[in-house]
Amino acid sequence: MQVSDPNNIKIYNLSAGKSLPEWLSERKRRALQKKNVDIRRRIELIQDFEMPGLSTNVKITKNGQYVIATGVYKPRVRCYDVENLSMKFERCFDSEVVAFQPISDDYTKLVFLQSDRYIEFHAAGGRYYRLRIPKFGHDLQYHYATCDLYLVGASSEIYRLNLERGQFLNPFVSEGSELNRVIVNDYHHLVAVGTKEGKVEAWDPRARSKVGTLDCALSCTVPLSDGFPSVTALEFNGPLHLGVGLATGQVVLYDIRSSKSLRVKDHMYGLPIRSISYNQENVLSMDSSVVKIWNKDTGTLFTSIEAGSTTQFNELCVVPNTGLMFIANENVKIQTYYIPAMGPAPKWCSFLDNLTEELEESAMETIYDDYKFVTKKDLEELGLSHLMGTNLLRAYMHGFFIDIRLYRKARSLTEPFAFEEYRRKKIRQKIEEQRTNRVQITKLPKVNQDLAIKLMDKANSEKKKQQKTGSDLLGDDRFKALFENPDFQVDTSAEEYRLLNPVVSRLDKTRKKEIKKKIQQDEQNEEDDEEDGVPSSDENSEDSSSDDDQEWAKEVKKQHRLLKKERRQRELEEEESEEMRQTDQTPVHQRLTASTQFVEHSGDNYKGLHDIKHSKQNKMSLGERLQQEGRNNIRLLSTGNREMTFSLKSKDRRLRAKQEAVKHHMERQELMRRAPRGLAKPKFFSGKKHFSKRK
Repeated sequence: MQVSDPNNIKIYNLSAGKSLPEWLSERKRRALQKKNVDIRRRIELIQDFEMPGLSTNVKITKNGQYVIATGVYKPRVRCYDVENLSMKFERCFDSEVVAFQPISDDYTKLVFLQSDRYIEFHAAGGRYYRLRIPKFGHDLQYHYATCDLYLVGASSEIYRLNLERGQFLNPFVSEGSELNRVIVNDYHHLVAVGTKEGKVEAWDPRARSKVGTLDCALSCTVPLSDGFPSVTALEFNGPLHLGVGLATGQVVLYDIRSSKSLRVKDHMYGLPIRSISYNQENVLSMDSSVVKIWNKDTGTLFTSIEAGSTTQFNELCVVPNTGLMFIANENVKIQTYYIPAMGPAPKWCSFLDNLTEELEESAMETIYDDYKFVTKKDLEELGLSHLMGTNLLRAYMHGFFIDIRLYRKARSLTEPFAFEEYRRKKIRQKIEEQRTNRVQITKLPKVNQDLAIKLMDKANSEKKKQQKTGSDLLGDDRFKALFENPDFQVDTSAEEYRLLNPVVSRLDKTRKKEIKKKIQQDEQNEEDDEEDGVPSSDENSEDSSSDDDQEWAKEVKKQHRLLKKERRQRELEEEESEEMRQTDQTPVHQRLTASTQFVEHSGDNYKGLHDIKHSKQNKMSLGERLQQEGRNNIRLLSTGNREMTFSLKSKDRRLRAKQEAVKHHMERQELMRRAPRGLAKPKFFSGKKHFSKRK
């Protein structure tokens, strides 16, 4: 147990303290209690009052005998019997529970609204029936007088499921786009729903029509820049009073006979209100970080319960006419608090009145209500730095507490044109959104202009589709030299470029002209747009889509055919030049005399022409050999590689054989004699000769 004393009101946290593992034996438990003081002071009001991961909802039945809680993980519900102070049963679900409601005085009839749009009905033995609603649900309430179950969610319809007939009735259609909360008054059975637009609509089930609308956003004093005041919590107090919680952190109290609010309470945290409860003269309002208890008539703070930095509150459940409350939170244990100043302990735990006085702790805290925490820098911006040291500022840690009324007044004086600035910001944002259809780069680079145009067109199309596939090369400093240094100029005539970049054909000449025109228009219209505040419209229509895969494949095949044709032509030219080099026009007798003279001069050291030539070639480098043979066909490619062409001996032999065959055929034609006039020419069919008969 932990005791705190904020605002001189004692609050007992019954769930504080260390928890013992279930697998420990009784002997070890007693040994730990003797050694550890915290375990000895620990009070376990209800055994196993926790969830494996966290708890989302907690409620108490009408007869006050059972506490039902839901949580994760796995999604489950646990029912606790307060007479035995232990868990009665546990059931698991397929998905998380958004809200649930006991529709009987005890646990025997329960209805659960789940996050996957399913509604489950449970009886004492387990799940009874399961159905699904069209939209995701946010809340549900049971109308006891007509046996109707009201369901609201992400739509403007209030679904009505009659449990007596077992069928859906015609839904009520609300004016709001989404409905967050629904509640039924137990006195006159009026159904109230809270909308996303900050309104509360009242529906009469007997007349099946809307009887009134309450605009709660008008009572909100927080500027719209901090968020829209949607309705997030509803609670009736008797037949006439209604408490409304807003998403901006305010609690507004109404008398349903008037549209004017009775009181507005601000939590000062800016967090949505999650639960509202009434306890005699006090109102308990809860957001994710604090539970504030304050007087409903005067608005003065009674006390508060803070969640701490490691957890958040989800739902509040107050035991009627007592000072005991349960809080579902983002922690394993379900928090249990007891405030004797709010009321006595329930009958099933009356021993708390005696234990709380014995286990007190001196933990004094001071709470400042209706005050705003500001730093020294904030005071200088508001022009209130001269108030330091006066009674209007209360020093606290690294800042000061200032009255919220003085803070709002100073803020309105220092920012008189806040709305105009907000309006200009929205107009500028709208202009930028419409400018995304235009080219952002207003100047083409000197190097690789075609590549820059292609990148700009690709970036423009991605912005239209609201997609981002990669980094922008034009705006990246790492690739700055690609568009400035001429050494990085892309050689479009290289074979690698023609084969690996067939998509160059995506941007034709007309497309490039259009982009260049847009770039020039941007330079002229950029200043006019900023002054007028209206974006200029593009002259041309939306860009056509890029070529499909079939056109790209055709372009690749076409480039392959052209490259093959060019290779064949180069090979033929090289063969002809090689043939001219190899053929020697000098007479045979001159070659023979030259060889004999060489033999005479060489003497005994003669090893043959072939051996001498071979020995000289071994001492020469590859470049010198190629220069000597006249075959230095080395070409430097744009990628930095070198290409060398050469001819094989086998090809020379085939070429010589072909030339000899042609020469032999010409000689045979010269030697052939003509046939006599009387004989017919022979016909050749598949290698056989057939002579026609004489006439």
